Amino acid sequence: MAKLLLSLFLSAMLSGCYYMQAASGQLEVIRKREPLDEVIADPDTSPELAARLNLLDEARDFSVSKLGLPDNNSYRTYADLERDYVVWNVFAAPEFSLDPKVWCFPVVGCVSYRGYFSKDDATKEAERLKKDGFDVAVGGVAAYSTLGKFSDPILSTMMRWDDIDLVAVLFHELAHQVVYVKDDSAFNESFATAVEEFGVQLWLEERGEQEQMAEYLASRELQQSLTRLVMKAREVLNDVYEADIELEYKRVLKRERLNTLAEDVAAELQSNGKEASGWLTGELNNARLISTTLYEGHLPSFRALYSRCEKDIDCFYTEVKKLADLNYDDRNAALSAGDLLRFGGGTNEQ
Repeated sequence: MAKLLLSLFLSAMLSGCYYMQAASGQLEVIRKREPLDEVIADPDTSPELAARLNLLDEARDFSVSKLGLPDNNSYRTYADLERDYVVWNVFAAPEFSLDPKVWCFPVVGCVSYRGYFSKDDATKEAERLKKDGFDVAVGGVAAYSTLGKFSDPILSTMMRWDDIDLVAVLFHELAHQVVYVKDDSAFNESFATAVEEFGVQLWLEERGEQEQMAEYLASRELQQSLTRLVMKAREVLNDVYEADIELEYKRVLKRERLNTLAEDVAAELQSNGKEASGWLTGELNNARLISTTLYEGHLPSFRALYSRCEKDIDCFYTEVKKLADLNYDDRNAALSAGDLLRFGGGTNEQ
């Protein structure tokens, strides 16, 4: 560990201020890790926290035995960060494009966001990008994965979620250690969201929690409904951005369509008895639309693949790895509904 941290800091010093803050932030997370059993047994740990950590410990064992997720030291410890979020992600897109600005890093490749362990640093980067003409959004992140490079802990920032969401994010982050494709954030996040979804359903079924299952499935359907609204808006916005019209008129059409999306989202939430909150609230822009499609855009295709594997998780991982081996264009083509069927989809029949 000492050699690894020394290497990390040397790399940071050679690569500038951004990598220095990233190395420092990661070191803080590592330094604050404590074994789960010790935290649970500690008399200073509240009964509520101890119960939730016990639940996550059970879910971690379940992730190995039922979901084929890595059996390692990830999420076997707890870290109290004493703040609301572990990192703040900055998203950016040009004024008239839904193609995100990307940043490239040594381990994870190119991704559609840049993370900061300080909210002030994230805000400063956002302001710089705004001055350069980008649409910008900053969002707090309660958990992230180092892809198995470090033994990621359960974070205090995750405790803002209810029990089902806690278990879901555990499955989601571990899924990144099974399949991860450099330079394809949409593939990676949609795959992890699929594993999260399948995992939570199996988890609730095994525990006989039918009421919670109904609530979870309803929340997933609502999320997909919101994603469809975003995708519909993206189609219109893409046409606007490609149109040969005056820039001011283009800005008017852009704002009108984004306002319509905001109204549609609010109406969908209201019809489901939910209050407007989260990423799709407030004044929308291109950058705010990026996150939704990253996490949900390919989800229907992964659902179809899981179904073709007759819900056999090993078959599913095998077929996803085949997709991961394709080049970017072929992979995206295969993830469309028709091409996915021609790709094969797998089966557990011998």
